[in-house]
Amino acid sequence: MSQARWTVPIDHPAFAGHFPGRPIVPGVVLLDRLLSAVAVPCDIASAKFLGPAGPGEILEFTWQAQGSGTIKFDIACAGRRVATGSLVPK
Repeated sequence: MSQARWTVPIDHPAFAGHFPGRPIVPGVVLLDRLLSAVAVPCDIASAKFLGPAGPGEILEFTWQAQGSGTIKFDIACAGRRVATGSLVPK
């Protein structure tokens, strides 16, 4: 299993539109950070967003290749799952 951490910058530009008064990290930003951490060109096979992440939170990205070739991933924050899904290497 591989891992990476990312502390969400409190001034991340995505917060300007997501959402005033209660900023959350958009799913596309989470997936972009995941793909950067995995560092292997992949397509997103599936993604399920389970809860929000906000400014200053520390996100834990974990992923593991499966026998089928897909890569299963989880994104967590303070012990709660934020997202889960799978990637397919290109």
